Amino acid sequence: VRGAVSEMGKAEPVTVSPEAFLAMGREVLAKQPFSILMGAQLNALEPGRCELQLTIAEHLKQQNGFLHGGVVSYLADNALTYAGGTALSVPVVTSEYKINYVRPAVGDRLVARARAEYVGKSQAVCRCEVYAVTIHGEKLCAMAQGTIVPLPEAARSDTP
Repeated sequence: VRGAVSEMGKAEPVTVSPEAFLAMGREVLAKQPFSILMGAQLNALEPGRCELQLTIAEHLKQQNGFLHGGVVSYLADNALTYAGGTALSVPVVTSEYKINYVRPAVGDRLVARARAEYVGKSQAVCRCEVYAVTIHGEKLCAMAQGTIVPLPEAARSDTP
């Protein structure tokens, strides 16, 4: 979160409570039509860290009965972007990412936990683990790494 601009031209830090920070993140998620379609929920958010989840539903599965890889990929991508965006403190987009599927996503919920590993002026490199969750616990089903970059000024017209 940016504060007022000082006489030196630099943004002064603003401190918000963890609850307010999470509420702001949830407001952003609520403005993403695809995230609404997927049923994504933001569980945790702090600068450089994010936890997103969704309920595994029949309409999100592929022909073999487990969650479609595109849904797993979506959750990883969005978690990476939240982690990078909160670390960079500006509106962002994913520049690139790679995902490794390590086992089929079978369970009740899917949880993605992402964190910014490197934060520079022009990018954040983030990692994410995606887990399938059942009453018996969590199983890692995918790992992703991505580069998150500031959204170009020209594309920010409607961005809060």
